[in-house]
Amino acid sequence: MMNHSLKNQFKFNPGTVIEGKWHHNRYTIVKELGFGANGIVFLANSGGQQVALKISDNGMSVTSEVNVLKSFAKVPGTALGPSLLDVDDWLWNGRQISFYVMEYIEGPDLLTFIQEKGPSWTEVVILQLLSDLHRLHESGWVFGDLKPENLIVTGPPPRIRCIDVGGTTIQGRALKEFTEFFDRGYWGLGSRKADPAYDLFAVAMILINIAYPKRFHKTSGDLKQLIFMVRQKKELLKFEGVILQALQGKFTSADEMRQSIFQLNQPEPKSQKVNRAPQRKQVQTNNPTVSRQSYIKKKKRGGVLESILIFLIISLLYVLYIYGQLV
Repeated sequence: MMNHSLKNQFKFNPGTVIEGKWHHNRYTIVKELGFGANGIVFLANSGGQQVALKISDNGMSVTSEVNVLKSFAKVPGTALGPSLLDVDDWLWNGRQISFYVMEYIEGPDLLTFIQEKGPSWTEVVILQLLSDLHRLHESGWVFGDLKPENLIVTGPPPRIRCIDVGGTTIQGRALKEFTEFFDRGYWGLGSRKADPAYDLFAVAMILINIAYPKRFHKTSGDLKQLIFMVRQKKELLKFEGVILQALQGKFTSADEMRQSIFQLNQPEPKSQKVNRAPQRKQVQTNNPTVSRQSYIKKKKRGGVLESILIFLIISLLYVLYIYGQLV
């Protein structure tokens, strides 16, 4: 949800210099990168380095997002969000405006990357995303406002990163920000309480969004509509089972969803094929000297002997019957 009044209020031209009140670092605005409910992000230069600078009229929001970035830095093995570089205030037209500076993550957004590289890269970036989300969830956070616009693919080698942590929320609390298409509450499939399943629902919707770059409008607005849309795209049929489980909140963790996607490319276990083959060979190799012809001959001989035996029994019974009549 965008704050257009904030965008108009803080519309700064390229070349505008922002100087921190406390740290006195200077940042020269290059261009606007994006804006949301709680602020505007600019590309800026500082000492020859490109950085991302976010301005907000909500000091509490800035403090919250800064705390999130600090928490991200403590999550082992993940670089999902940008690094925090500076936090300060700026005196502008008699007002004090809060801002913070972070690492500028350069690269195409997720949808652009897939369109350029091809759909075969979908699994690569989604598996990376789920791996990072798992570590984030293990640290007690939920990303919240997860969508392709917030996901940048850097590299080489390709690496998925996020450029907006405004929706990141401590597990158990109400979400701070969300985007309707990726929100399970919007589709009537869950609450807006921060839990890992909320992020996994969004990952499923990201997979759908890759197949529908322009997205689609809510009609019935339920699980049936989403599954119907999945089945209209052949590139999504492979992921149908995984998407369905994520939409229904059946995955217990991001790692479980990751393993389910990973298993989609695994070949059929060879043990099943091996078990069938020896059984067929065993019938042929148990008696290698017995050919089909000898088997037929044996069967014929057995049939002749059986006929003779039956004839002898009948003859004996007949003789006994005649003998009984004479006596």
